[in-house]
Amino acid sequence: MVADVTPIHPCRILKRELSARNLSANRMALALRVPSGRIVQIQNGKRAVSPETALRLAYFFRTSADFWMNLQIRYDLAVAENSIGAKVAAEVERVDTVSPGGKRTRVA
Repeated sequence: MVADVTPIHPCRILKRELSARNLSANRMALALRVPSGRIVQIQNGKRAVSPETALRLAYFFRTSADFWMNLQIRYDLAVAENSIGAKVAAEVERVDTVSPGGKRTRVA
């Protein structure tokens, strides 16, 4: 497991793209046909990019929904790794320590 992964929220990309196009969150929300609060929350890092929003962002920016979802998934995984990664690693047995009969084997 990687220690201290620096998460990058999709808001950083969204802010950059809005700034490059001189667009406000409100104008974008109108174009996407979503509440402006949704875009403002994503832009401020307070809301995740949902699959629906990813589709809308992809169409708007001429990218792919996968691009936006991958940004969100990478961010979520980095946050989880930083907050509970060590705990999970300590708690979970690896597959090579459990035999097919259910008996635990010791791995050096």
